[in-house]
Amino acid sequence: MPSPFENPALRYGIPLVSATVVAAVAFLFLEGTIRYVALGIAALEVVVAPQILKQAAANA
Repeated sequence: MPSPFENPALRYGIPLVSATVVAAVAFLFLEGTIRYVALGIAALEVVVAPQILKQAAANA
């Protein structure tokens, strides 16, 4: 049975949704340096998480 993480839409969709939530929280509730830290974490998640999920699909 194939892994659901083999689908690129799922691999990129999950991190995109969670990064959007983190960015929304950063803009709505945070200020100063911590806002930029949260936005950096969101950007890092969009870049790194699909690669981790691809590796998980390859090892499944």
